[in-house]
Amino acid sequence: MPQTLSSTSMFTPCGFSPHLHTSKEDEQGGLIFQDGNLTSASLDALIQHLIPTTDYYPEARIRKFGPKILQLLTEWTETFPYDFQEERMIGHLKDMIHRIAPCDEAYWKKMNQLLQTLNQKLATLSHGQEGIVKISATVSDKLVAFKSKPPSIQREILSVCSDPYTLAQQLTHVELERLSHIGPEEFVQAFVHKDPLDGTKTCFSEQKKTSNLEAYVKWFNRLCYLVATEICMPAKKKQRAQVIEFFIDVARECFNIGNFNSLMAIISGMNMSPVSRLKKTWSKVKTAKFFILEHQMDPTGNFYNYRTALRGAAHRSLTAHSNREKIVIPFFSLLIKDIYFLNEGCANRLPNGHVNFEKFLELAKQVGEFITWKQVECPFEQDPNIIHYLHTAPIFTEDGLYLASYESESPENQTEKDRWKSLRSTILGKT
Repeated sequence: MPQTLSSTSMFTPCGFSPHLHTSKEDEQGGLIFQDGNLTSASLDALIQHLIPTTDYYPEARIRKFGPKILQLLTEWTETFPYDFQEERMIGHLKDMIHRIAPCDEAYWKKMNQLLQTLNQKLATLSHGQEGIVKISATVSDKLVAFKSKPPSIQREILSVCSDPYTLAQQLTHVELERLSHIGPEEFVQAFVHKDPLDGTKTCFSEQKKTSNLEAYVKWFNRLCYLVATEICMPAKKKQRAQVIEFFIDVARECFNIGNFNSLMAIISGMNMSPVSRLKKTWSKVKTAKFFILEHQMDPTGNFYNYRTALRGAAHRSLTAHSNREKIVIPFFSLLIKDIYFLNEGCANRLPNGHVNFEKFLELAKQVGEFITWKQVECPFEQDPNIIHYLHTAPIFTEDGLYLASYESESPENQTEKDRWKSLRSTILGKT
């Protein structure tokens, strides 16, 4: 969403319609103004308002009108570069440029620079998309979902990284890398199946392009299962307790960094039933720090504690003097849920048929914040060995986790005993 050009400033008397001047609330041809700013309009009137006419777009006014068009196109191409991957859209862009630029040599140079920047960004995005596809393929080949305990040659996380702070930093690397590939248009395509202002017209003719968003959600799930696998894998109770305490420290460092997505994934992994049932193991764990982290991510009150912490991290980011302080990685599933319910719970049109500006401004605000956060460069030095392990270490399936859990600490009731027997029969071929 445009960050430097608000809807109100776009439509003020010094914007697209220099011929309109109002001081109080006034309605003109389906457009409602208040103190000179457009606050409500029907879709048809809004479109008509945006189309230049001979009355307020003569060639003599190009120096006044041109900068607005240039700013709009710059914001559009920088924020939604994926929109211009098709030749049809590039054609529309060039046509608009040729209509404006010939009137002024300065605009021609700026428009030409805009095209060059867009081409570079599209090349980068294509390379990044290809990289994600390759990574996904590699991970799919190597991610053996173990149905029984992994062989003894399987490495454990503590043999790869024994420092919680370092692992938290490497998780932040993974998070920011994956976030950087998610375009704001993916939120639109994920939730909008039809034109949001036309219930009959299809908005997208091609298949939805939400692969980066979906891959990021899969990464969260993988991290949950990796944490659970690492805890259930050791044969000895003392080792399992050590792994749990290690991940508690990692989660705490993620919280301090502002990496809430990894924090929630770690907590979720430790709260999975195959892990939480290991009572003898948990009895050896100093759980005070874990309970504090759980409290921070408690879903009570619509995640009130987390939202408070997120606002604090966002404020720190705004006043930051270094990339380290700028890091804000939200709990992504909740962000998606918020945007979904905002989109579904608020009408696109007001009772009078006008566009619901308030809804779309709030959507723009939330997605705009996400755009800002995902553009932060990770300040920590990357460790390829740890990154590789996070992406490729084998993980248990859910059944594999339960079997490993039962093998570590015997079933406590008949239901668990029956399930253990079934899993041993199904997975290990034992009776």
